Amino acid sequence: MSELASAHCEACRADAPRVTPEEIEVYSREIPEWKVVKRDGVKQLERVFTFDDFAAALDFTNRVGEIAEAEGHHPAILTEWGKVTVTWWSHKIQGLHRNDFVMAARTDGLLAG
Repeated sequence: MSELASAHCEACRADAPRVTPEEIEVYSREIPEWKVVKRDGVKQLERVFTFDDFAAALDFTNRVGEIAEAEGHHPAILTEWGKVTVTWWSHKIQGLHRNDFVMAARTDGLLAG
């Protein structure tokens, strides 16, 4: 398990610092399949997961929802037949926080479990 995957989210306030470009580079090494995307000027982490059918995609969606609820940090999730797109960002700071990288690593961990 990576350092990020074993971490927990910390409380994020509106004045919390966004991750720096250097931190993005370091954290991204632990979650290489995630991409930083920018939507409406907001940096977000996104990954598309593929599955054999809708039932498997829905099961994965529910497991992502469970870890999100447990940490109090919630992604955008698009569930389709055989595909789930998960997008993490911190709404309060309108950008990326270390929490988003933690949750991306924990999302990856769901594939093993």
